[in-house]
Amino acid sequence: MPNRPPFRRVLLKLSGEAFSDPEVKGGIDPNVVSQVAKEIAELQASDGTEIGIVVGGGNIFRGNSPAAAGMDRSSADHMGMLGTVINALALQDAVEKAGLETRVQTAIDMQAIAEPYIRRRAVRHLEKGRVVIFAAGLGAPYFTTDTTAAQRALEVDADAILKGTGVDGVYDADPRTNPNARRYEQIDFLSALNQRLGVMDATAISLCMDNDLPIVVFELLEAGNIRRVVRGEPVGTLVHVPAGATP
Repeated sequence: MPNRPPFRRVLLKLSGEAFSDPEVKGGIDPNVVSQVAKEIAELQASDGTEIGIVVGGGNIFRGNSPAAAGMDRSSADHMGMLGTVINALALQDAVEKAGLETRVQTAIDMQAIAEPYIRRRAVRHLEKGRVVIFAAGLGAPYFTTDTTAAQRALEVDADAILKGTGVDGVYDADPRTNPNARRYEQIDFLSALNQRLGVMDATAISLCMDNDLPIVVFELLEAGNIRRVVRGEPVGTLVHVPAGATP
């Protein structure tokens, strides 16, 4: 993947599973949260990048998980949204301990602990150098936090979505089970959709494709990776509209 210009404003998408404590099913690993917060602080201090974050809730509850079998889908999804708020507050605490100002904005009104999501206010926070953590998804059932990330990134005019995962990019098969899996340095949106590569859900990818918003999938816990991606170094997999193509 060739070097490209650095990103000015990014939306970092973190899965809830990335925060999981391997010793406690459904818990939060403070070491992982602290490491991510430290990298975010170093990035902003060195590059002045404006950072929005969407965190999933899969380590706590997921609306379409086996644990929700038989449950009303709307109720289950709302439980998942509340799980994202718990993760957002944990990340907020860690980022502030790393020396940055933060704001948590939620799509479900809960003013005792967070601001309501207001697009113009979010943009203003980003312009002032605050890290904005978007929680509670879109506030509506049947939408994933992948779709939330695409929606919020477009609303705040981010240059890209950075999706931190447990592997170093997008593969044509699961590299954890298939040693012959091939990693893509870059791939177009349609190919990612047609091959069902699991970059993000189909709604999120379609939103990004229609609005020419690139996605970079990279290994989250590799030290320095967030900064490398933002600076345009060839890290992970770039999912985008190829040059000369029509979005």
